Amino acid sequence: MRHPENLVIIGNGMAGMRTLEELLELAPDRYHITVIGAEPYGHYNRIMLSPVLAGEKNLQDIMLHAPEWYLARGITLIAGQSVTQVHRRQRWVRTEYGLQVPYDRLVLATGSSPFMLPLPGKDHRDVISFRDLHDVQQMVERVARCRHIAVIGGGLLGLEAAHGLQRQGACVTVVHQADWLLNRQLDREAAALLQTTLTQRGLHFRLAASTRAIEIDADGRLCGLRFSDDERLACDMVVMAVGIVPNIALARSMGLQCDRAILVNDTLQTFDPRIYAVGECVQHRGTLFGLVAPLYEQARVCANHLAGMGYSRFLTQATATTIKIQGIDLYSAGNFLETAGESLIFRDPAGPIYRRLIIDADRLVGAVLYGDTEDGPAYFDYIREQRPLRGQRAQLLFGAPT
Repeated sequence: MRHPENLVIIGNGMAGMRTLEELLELAPDRYHITVIGAEPYGHYNRIMLSPVLAGEKNLQDIMLHAPEWYLARGITLIAGQSVTQVHRRQRWVRTEYGLQVPYDRLVLATGSSPFMLPLPGKDHRDVISFRDLHDVQQMVERVARCRHIAVIGGGLLGLEAAHGLQRQGACVTVVHQADWLLNRQLDREAAALLQTTLTQRGLHFRLAASTRAIEIDADGRLCGLRFSDDERLACDMVVMAVGIVPNIALARSMGLQCDRAILVNDTLQTFDPRIYAVGECVQHRGTLFGLVAPLYEQARVCANHLAGMGYSRFLTQATATTIKIQGIDLYSAGNFLETAGESLIFRDPAGPIYRRLIIDADRLVGAVLYGDTEDGPAYFDYIREQRPLRGQRAQLLFGAPT
């Protein structure tokens, strides 16, 4: 009788656990599986951290796999420990507390860390990132005494953090270096509608603002931001949400090939064929990843290979963006730059509803929707599959043709 091989997954986040779920569907008995996670929990839905911050949900609401889930499936969960060493020749991993686990196959799902702007004052205790449950707990603890909060970053995470803190009763100002919010996901007009809605809800904004320093007073308290034009914003807490950096220190220490992230091929294998990598720590054909859809596709392909089910390839495809703020409907996909093609625009100020569709060579290449996003997935299918419109332009603004 063949004994199961040892599979170790380093990382208990969205990509690693989706890989595990897919593998259990395909080959539940192929491996003895060990999952090692640095956070002292089971697997929770990181996408739902914003509602937790806003007080709309708690940890139990967003917990996907409690420790009992692993136990019931014969999976060893080592939570609250980081992996500090991997020996590729002898094929074992070692945790910070000295646990040593053998592997035949290894999956790196080490994710990413928040990028912190290298500003004077960035190491103050009241400068917090927005990345995991610990960050959320820190913000909730501090919001009782820190009533004026600056969120640096007007992207998806920044706006979700600002909304959550505002729901906790704080006065929140979003500081963004670009001229409009979500400048990588929205065009200027949709962003203006979003800003108007958020302003009506009580948020404040400083756009086209470059932060020069975080100011600390003589008593060691955080007291404000100083901008490059020497203007100042008074605040007593700062949340940084300006981007992520792939966690590749472990991979580098193992001698795996890395560029901006861990280099993988179309099967999510690293240059060591026994080692795979998935998620935000991965670089595939020059592309890095931060949205959940491509991470789940990586997980599907990786699990397929781990299960020995034949050849499956990961291909980088168009992605869609939504925002997780209660009562706001927003959707964008594809290329919506002004130079991308011809624009079809629908506006209803009473909604407000805004649609902008970008067409190039009789194909839909981009879409920005605000206020009514019901047709977003259908538009996305047209963008991803590059279907020809075949004379259906006239009805396109009122719904994707079937």
